[in-house]
Amino acid sequence: MATKKNKDRLRTVLVILCNRLAPLQKPRYIEVRCKSDGTIVRETVLKREPRQPRFDEVWINDEGKKSMADCTRFKRHYGHRLQKPAA
Repeated sequence: MATKKNKDRLRTVLVILCNRLAPLQKPRYIEVRCKSDGTIVRETVLKREPRQPRFDEVWINDEGKKSMADCTRFKRHYGHRLQKPAA
């Protein structure tokens, strides 16, 4: 059973939008804060690739879409270098 502390915790997710058909196109980085049930609280477009591993999860979409609203599916990337190390 989930405790109240885990239920109210916000996850920080990095979403990378890239294009596998045009690898020279620069990827877009979006930081998403979401609740444990998946509700998005805040969505922030980042100007460049983050340098510190501070994200709980990393999601990737390689269909070449311009925004997160246009994407239909995301792949979760386990062990990404921008993901926090497991505690």
